Amino acid sequence: MKPIISFDLDMTLLNHATMTIPDSALKALDKLRGKYYIVLGTARDMDTPNSIVYRDIVRPDAIIHSDGTKITVGDQLIYETFMSKELVRRLIEFGEKEHLAIGAITGTEDYFTNPEQVEEIDRIRWGESRRNFVDPWKLLDYPVRTMIYVGYPEGASRIAEAFPELDCPLIASRLGADIMEREKSKAVGLKRLCDYLGVDIESCYAFGDSMNDYAILKEVGTGIAMGNAVEELKAMADYVTTDIADDGIYRACEHLGLFGETDSEEKP
Repeated sequence: MKPIISFDLDMTLLNHATMTIPDSALKALDKLRGKYYIVLGTARDMDTPNSIVYRDIVRPDAIIHSDGTKITVGDQLIYETFMSKELVRRLIEFGEKEHLAIGAITGTEDYFTNPEQVEEIDRIRWGESRRNFVDPWKLLDYPVRTMIYVGYPEGASRIAEAFPELDCPLIASRLGADIMEREKSKAVGLKRLCDYLGVDIESCYAFGDSMNDYAILKEVGTGIAMGNAVEELKAMADYVTTDIADDGIYRACEHLGLFGETDSEEKP
């Protein structure tokens, strides 16, 4: 059975500086296709309007969406779970009480407490903010798999302390965190996918850049951190490649011999 190679999307495959997937990464995917199961393991729901375009560019065999709370193989949904309404309610109340930006993004709408803090962080990261803010209490009308905190690391620590049942791994910029239940993660999602496909997880590879990739890089046989990854991820990874803008995906695949002997000398 062929192994799985799991790729995080944001700042692993997708460069936020250009909002494109580098040509060298696309070339690597083409050379891996058919030899491995190509999997996206991401905090995004890749079936939403802002993500479909990248899903269709990557053309993965399977997707671990929303930090492991939804798994699809081709067009088939094989697993899905949601936060309880009570937990969503408590998080919104906490965000309002503690003046933290807590919420979720569904399609093109942004449901956040304290949206002005989201705009502040957007301007720090991207120089502008283009959000479509909606009342966060409307989230109680929708199924919610995971939530998001936008702000400085101290706020993520406060959420984790108040909600011991949750993990709040920081994103690579350290200006936000995913909010997810402890028993749900990309790593748990990959285990489910391996069971479904009959793949030994020790044969698998995973690429990532943020702390929500920590568990999956630790779980697989070979975990690869991007050169632009957070230092904690680099410290535990089996291999650290170059930056996303410096052909990091291609160089790692070449170094690890994933392309095979015949074409390993080609340059991206």
